Amino acid sequence: MSVEVASDVVEAACLPRLIRLAPNLVGAAFDVMKMLPAAHMVDEAIREGRIGPGTTVIDTTSGTFGLGLAMVCALRGLRLHLVSDPAVEGFLAQRLMDLGAELTVVREPAADGGFQAARLAVVEQLCARYPDHFVPSQYGNVNNPLAYAAVAEQIAQVVGDVAYLVGPVGSGGSMCGTARALRSVFPSLRAVGVDTHHSRLFGQQDGPRLLRGLGNSLLPSNLDHTVFDEVHWVDASPAYAATRALHRQHALYMGPTSGAAYLVAKHLARRREGTVVTLLPDAGHRYEATVYDNTWLAGVCPDLRLDDRLPTDPEMVTAVPMRGEGWQAMAWERRSLHDVLADQDGKS
Repeated sequence: MSVEVASDVVEAACLPRLIRLAPNLVGAAFDVMKMLPAAHMVDEAIREGRIGPGTTVIDTTSGTFGLGLAMVCALRGLRLHLVSDPAVEGFLAQRLMDLGAELTVVREPAADGGFQAARLAVVEQLCARYPDHFVPSQYGNVNNPLAYAAVAEQIAQVVGDVAYLVGPVGSGGSMCGTARALRSVFPSLRAVGVDTHHSRLFGQQDGPRLLRGLGNSLLPSNLDHTVFDEVHWVDASPAYAATRALHRQHALYMGPTSGAAYLVAKHLARRREGTVVTLLPDAGHRYEATVYDNTWLAGVCPDLRLDDRLPTDPEMVTAVPMRGEGWQAMAWERRSLHDVLADQDGKS
């Protein structure tokens, strides 16, 4: 039996491990999911001549996209300047700098758009400072969703017919890209997006969010609402409980966005026919002092139960829950955001 050796960590880690979590539930577990689009965007820019020997790569991040981009740039020998906010400080910030990235941390959110808008303003300033620059721009770069064709191909070849694809939504890249590619093989595939309350992605108003790694204060152009058949909004408490349950039940040490996706996917696998595949975006090492620390959890979610009695079903709603909490879901039916909001305004 021949064994292929990966050329570097990017090649080795871009695709997920596919793990059966129940007879009709498969988890696609990534170490750093954002490494896949980071590599695809950077390599396409090199191929097209937009990145040369003196180019500085500049972008904004609050977590794993920056880590993926830093890993890719380190291996490609590229200069990288990242703009983030206090969420990146500590171990992750040290890891980014160890990989050679220069890091600017924005301390105050913008009045409209929060930290993401404030970070984007600093990116514009850096672009003026470095005339020879490239901004991957995960929110609007079409090579972000296109990168996930490789994941769809892997799922189709290994799992076979897939009825439901579940995953967290932030930039829109992973879910839109994977779902579109899978539908070219399985046209009846249903895509289920997992957001959190106080995120603008599916019509709620922006606000403080304890659950990070999904949701958004801005509307990314890579988010195609017409891809989605169903949307779930999951708060921090059930997501954290599901993250710990995923570790306890399946020895999968993942982050809280994976926990939120697992909660929703487990519900679908129990209630619906066909195979469910869920995207589990990143490993849990970044969250050792938070989600995996019982003292921290007791401080932020005092009513949280760390046992196997997870909520089994969401509250089903017929309109975007503008002041929602807990775990709520609605049928989206592949409509645009405009059509969904106009429809519920017409019924009010």
